[in-house]
Amino acid sequence: MSGALIHKLDPVATLPLPDASAAVVERLSLTNFRCYDTARIDADGHTSVLYGANGAGKTNILEALSLLTPGRGLRRAALGDIARKGEHRDARARDWAVAARVRGPAGGVDLGTGVEPGSEKRIVRIDGETQRAQASLGEHLAAHWLTPAMDRIFIEGRSGRRRFLDRLVYGIDPAHAGRINAYDHALRERARLLRDGVRDPAWLNALEETLATKGIAVAAARIDLIERLRLYAEAPSGPFPGVALAISGDVEGWLTDYDALEAEDRLKAAFASARDQDADNGGAATGPHRSDFRVRHLPSGQTADLCSTGEQKALLIAIVIAGARMAQAECGRLPMLLLDEITAHLDPKRRDALFAILSALGAQVWMTGTDAEQFEGLRGHARFFEVADAAVVPVG
Repeated sequence: MSGALIHKLDPVATLPLPDASAAVVERLSLTNFRCYDTARIDADGHTSVLYGANGAGKTNILEALSLLTPGRGLRRAALGDIARKGEHRDARARDWAVAARVRGPAGGVDLGTGVEPGSEKRIVRIDGETQRAQASLGEHLAAHWLTPAMDRIFIEGRSGRRRFLDRLVYGIDPAHAGRINAYDHALRERARLLRDGVRDPAWLNALEETLATKGIAVAAARIDLIERLRLYAEAPSGPFPGVALAISGDVEGWLTDYDALEAEDRLKAAFASARDQDADNGGAATGPHRSDFRVRHLPSGQTADLCSTGEQKALLIAIVIAGARMAQAECGRLPMLLLDEITAHLDPKRRDALFAILSALGAQVWMTGTDAEQFEGLRGHARFFEVADAAVVPVG
């Protein structure tokens, strides 16, 4: 984790394969996805660089990869907005599909997700078998990502920071996705009942019991992640700073002062006592959906919201690298990294350092940029693809 990792990459005759603990996509296939009618990328598990003009469809590839993990993907798009649109297609068509051959420490597996004709729900298949929940994807593939939209994560609403933290939790605890989904579903159902004036105690009590149980589990998983991540995040990695991490909220405070069962009782009581207030305001005033993920730049002592744009980008990169190292060291699962326009706001020193760190890490990485020259330091260490006119063409 020191500056010893920072060096110029020497070109090699054979592309280096990821570490044996890495989950990697060997082949990616798209059907009716965003700008792509059909597309296939043979990555063979290597790091891939996707370059091309703005709007060419580079980020669409990363989004497709992100949908092979639990959650709504890096754009959090509605299912009906993902299917390819065009004059030649029925405007009502909503079917799309993403499929991949994935190799991990336990061997190879075929993953697929999408919306089929006549279906209004997302489906997930593993080796051709339809799964009951998206969380099953997390058993085979984990991914962390950074996008340009996340450059403002420290100065905008806390919901984006929570999602970023939860994505790190998925890397070591795939079941966290199921807890989040169950909690969010119960929260929406409770809000609907209160909004509609339904005050059936049995119904509300059952929902609030679920909210308390799942909510405490969600908060405990986040606290555990931060405690485990601290060792990896506080040590600087070349020009990327050490980072102090914390999470704040009522629920986290209760888990610090009381055991989990008492914290559950307190959360359940908080929901019950706030029904009238929550009916007026919508949502719920207390719970892990109100918590905030806090980050501090250790060398300067500044909180992330007060750092410069370049420092904030460096903090995000440092956290993602730390999360990957922790998952590898403690769980033997190295997540895939999706880095969209990653060289923006990085000076040449930090850019070259990042490439060297990623190479040493051994994860499969997918990166995008407008110009292949931005990635010259990866020649011989990554597979390059030019993206143009809804086509992905291997180069060199």
